[in-house]
Amino acid sequence: MMTIQPLTTFWVEDLERIMPGYTSTEKYVITRSDSSDQITFQLRLATLPEPYVKVWDFRDPFMLDQYRTCIDAGLSLGVFDNAQLVGVAVCEEQLWNRSLVIWEFGVAASHRQRGIGRDLMNATAELARQKNLRVLLAETQNTNVPAIRFYQAVGFELDGLDLSYYSNKDLDYGEVALFMKRKL
Repeated sequence: MMTIQPLTTFWVEDLERIMPGYTSTEKYVITRSDSSDQITFQLRLATLPEPYVKVWDFRDPFMLDQYRTCIDAGLSLGVFDNAQLVGVAVCEEQLWNRSLVIWEFGVAASHRQRGIGRDLMNATAELARQKNLRVLLAETQNTNVPAIRFYQAVGFELDGLDLSYYSNKDLDYGEVALFMKRKL
């Protein structure tokens, strides 16, 4: 039986199993154009000659501490198939702008295409509404087209990008942070 409930414990192995990374055959190519009277960003969907494969590393001590803090705050959810964790939404409240930041969101490959991700996102939105928050915020990459499509399907819109979120050369490296928001 599938249940969504507050996430009370955190194991790196669960994140590695549920969200090992992603593969995409497309990406949004981002260009920036500057002139004296206009700055323009363009995102153009392009098919990749070879699939882009990203493998996550959840062993960073700073990240682990942040996730544990989020879970201890009580705003993170897990999807359980009987006792096995098969989906997560690791979230953090930002009071200054009444946002719920979704730091990690995923469903195990074995449980995808069943509506579990949609149900988990809706439960996350309901939790945010109960806290009188106004928006859900998720960050993803221009190379993660499957995530972008999922976020769009559950009511998110592209709301911003950051050309130096991961490094000082994100645009040169071809991986840029995109910020998706779902207004509540």
